[in-house]
Amino acid sequence: MPVKRITSSDVARAAGVSRATVSFVLNDKPGMRITEETRRRVLEAARDLDYRPHASARSLAAGRSDVVLLAIPDLPIGAGISRFVEELATALAAYGLTLVTHLAAAHGRPLPDVCAAIDASVVVGFSAFDQDTVQALRRAGADLVLPSEDEGLSPMRHVGRLQAEHLISRGHRRLGYALPGHPAFAPMAGERLQGAADACVEAGLEPPVTLTVLLEVDSATRAITGWREQAVTGVCAFNDETAVALLAGLHEHGLAVPAGMAVIGADDIPTARLAAPPLTTVCWDLHDVARHRAATIVTGLAGAGRTDHHTGASINPRVIHRSST
Repeated sequence: MPVKRITSSDVARAAGVSRATVSFVLNDKPGMRITEETRRRVLEAARDLDYRPHASARSLAAGRSDVVLLAIPDLPIGAGISRFVEELATALAAYGLTLVTHLAAAHGRPLPDVCAAIDASVVVGFSAFDQDTVQALRRAGADLVLPSEDEGLSPMRHVGRLQAEHLISRGHRRLGYALPGHPAFAPMAGERLQGAADACVEAGLEPPVTLTVLLEVDSATRAITGWREQAVTGVCAFNDETAVALLAGLHEHGLAVPAGMAVIGADDIPTARLAAPPLTTVCWDLHDVARHRAATIVTGLAGAGRTDHHTGASINPRVIHRSST
């Protein structure tokens, strides 16, 4: 036999008060003259009955829901994304907000439909949404959609710049850039590549020689052959997984690292330090990134959707130097 959901009417009956009084007490409405005895009875009844208000009831009381919808694009979910989701959920919980994720790779309901179904007040992406999507999300009830267009993927450009600057500082004058094979990574890879190219131009060097590297030894060895033919001595890899594939390819070539070719990755996944040799990489404090993003969300909700995008965009990446460079 199914268990009956406890309602505010049940709490009101147990406490001997009206449903309106239950709402006033549980939502802590200011300016309501409710005696401490009445408040105590309502809170005790709610606790004894294990009452949990409907999301719609909470939304009505607060003027918005406490749900933040994170849209994860159709790309492999590695250690970095998983850690960010955990950190963001924790940071939002400190403000009384609940994180719900939507996986584009699952090919389920469209994002605006999910937003409406769960009554999300905020929708967050890994990159800026196009204007049609933003408008659809707002029609679906979202008060705040992040990141804004002016924030976009600009922090990713800084990652590529740091990679190239590190290699240049160690004497490399001809760089390569290892693009990922998965098409969903293309926008982020383009930003990181542009950052590396900017660093090369500012140092008076040619832009990096770009080749695509799949997470396979054969693909890596072909790329290494191509770079060696063009006198490339240092490679910026899109991420650590791509960099580890390159290390495997260099091993197949019988080339020492970094003497044969230096490699720098990005993201500092847990296995980066266990690679052979340990991988130099660019990392950032995901705890800090999530905390800034949560603060941006809270500020945006308080200010009717207006935020300082720099608050959320600051990721302060840094190079961790290991033996691969």
